Amino acid sequence: MSSRRARLSQFALLLCFTLASLHAFGQDSSRHGRKYKAPPETSHIEVEILKKLNGKPISNAAVIFNPFKDGKDLGNLEVKTGPDGKAAIDVIPTGSTVRVQIIANGFSTYAQDYLVDGPSKEISISMVRPQEQVSAYQDNDGKASSRKPGVQEPVRPTKPATKPAPAAPAPTQDPTAPTVSPKQ
Repeated sequence: MSSRRARLSQFALLLCFTLASLHAFGQDSSRHGRKYKAPPETSHIEVEILKKLNGKPISNAAVIFNPFKDGKDLGNLEVKTGPDGKAAIDVIPTGSTVRVQIIANGFSTYAQDYLVDGPSKEISISMVRPQEQVSAYQDNDGKASSRKPGVQEPVRPTKPATKPAPAAPAPTQDPTAPTVSPKQ
């Protein structure tokens, strides 16, 4: 009977110690482990890319988002537009400034900064074809630069037409060499 009482008192002592340590842990938990920090609130951004000429959507254009908040660069993300010309993203922090850059084949590159101040933002961009560059520099002749808009092929000098080389003279036979007649 005494062994049973000893076990019961040991159990009661262990139970009291456990409850006391749990109570102390619950009150002073700020020193133990990491404190949970909620992620920042984000906004949904939808960008629509259209041709300025006819208003049709541009598919497969690269839309690059580069957010800044409090002077700190938060990285960049790239999304391609779908057949409807739209690209959407919902991980940009609310209250940040985001630089939106558009790269599409056959169109001038576009870049603009936008302030993301609400839970959602819709941006519509009209893309234009490449235009002739305006330059303060002039060519050596004193005329303005004459480069045209679009893809430029390099100027290659033309080679003058060459005359065909004269044919080599036919080999002559040595008069001292014996002649061989064909067998008949």
